[in-house]
Amino acid sequence: MPTILLVEDDPNLGQLVQEFLTLKGFTTDRVTDGNQGLQHFMDGQYDLCIFDVMMPKKDGFTLAKEVRMANRDVPIIFLTAKSMQEDTIQGFRAGADDYITKPFSMEELLLRIQAILRRYQRSGDAIGDPSIYQIGSLSFDYPRQLLTHSGVAQKLTSKESELLKLLAQNLNQPVSRSFALKMVWGDDSYFNARSMDVYITKLRKYLKEDPSVQLVNVHGEGFKLIV
Repeated sequence: MPTILLVEDDPNLGQLVQEFLTLKGFTTDRVTDGNQGLQHFMDGQYDLCIFDVMMPKKDGFTLAKEVRMANRDVPIIFLTAKSMQEDTIQGFRAGADDYITKPFSMEELLLRIQAILRRYQRSGDAIGDPSIYQIGSLSFDYPRQLLTHSGVAQKLTSKESELLKLLAQNLNQPVSRSFALKMVWGDDSYFNARSMDVYITKLRKYLKEDPSVQLVNVHGEGFKLIV
């Protein structure tokens, strides 16, 4: 039974979509703003996301970009009242798989969801996160929290594993300090920031087994894991 995350600030439309998808056999979690949407996504396991574009606290485009940083593969559908071409283009640039303009029929939404899920299944793409990440000559087994080089395994702590996973998912791309703190520690307070700096230092020590791998500071942004 596929699980869907629905982020829609219109209570009437949100309830209607949720009830319809539930009737069609989907497990659907619904929240009403972008911040709640990101938190639910990080706490759960979803096969597909449906995001409204215009929402309080965080718009759908921003939410999609942050979800893409955490998971490159999960399908995303945008719901929006906008129909201008540049908005559609912005939606796809933010990582959308499909884009539906309001008003729409529930049957159309269902057909689009089914088509996307079939496409992902046929292509063999994993809907969700991979279990093992290759970082240069190092192998990172996230479920077992092991970083292995030349047959020697380093056991990581939970925080080290979560932070390395986030960096590995965005290999060669900058990850902002604030985003990493919210994803791994839950908020970007001063004390958590100091704690993260300690973990970054530890990860650099582990990763130096492969000289081609670098975990660098990006001025004004955050960190970047480079291979």
